[in-house]
Amino acid sequence: MGYREREQRKSDLLRLIQQQRLDLSAGCRDWEYATFRYDRSWLRLMSLRRYIAIGSSLAAIWSVRHPRRLGRWFKRGLGIWSTWRLIRSKLPKQ
Repeated sequence: MGYREREQRKSDLLRLIQQQRLDLSAGCRDWEYATFRYDRSWLRLMSLRRYIAIGSSLAAIWSVRHPRRLGRWFKRGLGIWSTWRLIRSKLPKQ
């Protein structure tokens, strides 16, 4: 293999590497665009982590002191959730 052939092969490989880098960055951009909503929601949830921990601790203490109220609120929540699902299933799809 001569000097010119080696230089040609080297430039071909460098062009191939550059094209692969462009394809990879385009794929990353597409992936980031597709997962943007989930990332934003996850970051919002992580920013609320302290308040969720405090709220769940207070709810645990409260539920130990008032177990019947917890059952009542659970039933109400389940009823509201079931009603919401029923209404959502009956509404026309957009």
